[in-house]
Amino acid sequence: MNTIPEADRAAWLVLRRYRRAATGLLAGMGVLTIAGYGAPAVGLVADSPWLDILRAGAKAGVVGGLADWFAVTALFRRPMGLPIPHTAILPAQKARLGEALGRFVATHVFTEADVNAALDRIDLPGMLAGVLADPATAETVSRALAQAAPPVMDRLEDGRAGSAMGRILPVVLGGEDVAPVVARTLRALVEGDRHQEVLSFLLARLKDGLKAKEAALRAIIEDRVREQGGRILGWAIGGSIATKVLISVNHELDRVDPQNSELREGFTTWVRAEIDRIETDPERRAEITGAIMGVMSHDSIRGWSGDVWRRMRLMIEADMAQPDGWSASIVRDALRHLAEQMREDQALRQRVMSSVRGMIVRGLPFVCDRLSRFIASVVAGWDADQLASRLELRVGKDLQFVRLNGTLVGFLAGAMLSLVLRLMFGAGAG
Repeated sequence: MNTIPEADRAAWLVLRRYRRAATGLLAGMGVLTIAGYGAPAVGLVADSPWLDILRAGAKAGVVGGLADWFAVTALFRRPMGLPIPHTAILPAQKARLGEALGRFVATHVFTEADVNAALDRIDLPGMLAGVLADPATAETVSRALAQAAPPVMDRLEDGRAGSAMGRILPVVLGGEDVAPVVARTLRALVEGDRHQEVLSFLLARLKDGLKAKEAALRAIIEDRVREQGGRILGWAIGGSIATKVLISVNHELDRVDPQNSELREGFTTWVRAEIDRIETDPERRAEITGAIMGVMSHDSIRGWSGDVWRRMRLMIEADMAQPDGWSASIVRDALRHLAEQMREDQALRQRVMSSVRGMIVRGLPFVCDRLSRFIASVVAGWDADQLASRLELRVGKDLQFVRLNGTLVGFLAGAMLSLVLRLMFGAGAG
């Protein structure tokens, strides 16, 4: 009992109880047989037809019980340890048993019809939606991305990323379709009145630049006056001319700055006209494309692309390290949206089920073959005694009923046969 696993202890106790009952009934038949002959011999009872019938039934019960005990025992082990042929059938044939069991499971359990019927009962898209909507799934995906990002970044850090961006940008921005893209971008800015914000930004930067470089600009203007009018004239009026020029430039910039100025309206008209030229004039499109290619092919832009990559990497890694970062938010929103689609979009649900069904059905022959081999190898690797014990534990109770029934049927058959023979042929037939 100490070697029996705790999970099998209850089943083993039941088997032992029914085994004792079958053995006890067989022993009872043996005792009844001995008593049927011994009692008259010692004068306890007198011989009678009914005693003959009882003895015949008891003998038949012993024979039937012994025969069934032998048959049941021979399935799992050698009766009384004797090397009788065709005994210990299951341990001796465990390899064939494993192969037959594997073939049966693969052929009759995992059939295409049964698998399809099982899939019809499963709401796979709903189950998948439940998994996707679980916050733990989003956390797991975000963690996996955060762990996978640094190795990927390290592989790209050897310079290939920056150089790739340097090669990609000119190709992307220098293709034949770049001019229409520029035109559509400008038109979107104009329709949203965003081009005026761009102009305001440029004017503000220009004013700041003039103010910061005023001394240098004044010196340049004075030098030009001296070069054109002579040293004396430059000394006399160079400073005043420089002052007037700078005042005029600032005045013109102030004229442009108001939102309702005529110059801003003229700027809008010019931008719209330029958009029309880009969309309709092949030469203008070629000029735009050539200008962009010239800028993007410059060495400084290539160096800048490498710097962009390094900044992007730092930004991505820092964001992925934050549980509430932008990337985590994107993952959560994407999974939540996909879960909603899985629940509500019938076309998507059908596509998912069709794809899964097709994948499973296509792989079913391979899986069945591997499953059959796996079952056969597992059974073949079992210890013979363990195999016998496991099988007996599962079906032993029913087999003990076979022993009980065999003993009782033998007793009844023997008694009835003796009675019939006596009725047919007289007392000597029993």
